[in-house]
Amino acid sequence: MEQIQQFLPFILIFVVMYFFMIRPQMQKAKKERKFADELKKGDRIVTKSGLHGKVFDFSEKNNAVIIETGSGKLTFDKSAISLEMSQKLNTPTEKK
Repeated sequence: MEQIQQFLPFILIFVVMYFFMIRPQMQKAKKERKFADELKKGDRIVTKSGLHGKVFDFSEKNNAVIIETGSGKLTFDKSAISLEMSQKLNTPTEKK
């Protein structure tokens, strides 16, 4: 019984870390994967590096997206597309 009591603080620390750090990161990664899988031609997106463009086509053999920008077409991995910035780009802003 004493051995369990000695490890109880470590167990509690792990549980707290799981619910406040690990689990939210896993949920965020799941949302980003779902977003990347649901992309379609013509969607306006922003990459994690800040490049704005439109989805032109998909390259299924290497899980990439061809993005049309003002300077031409570029190929990016689907994981390089930012969920948060793309959603901000596509939400209408209120005009005052």
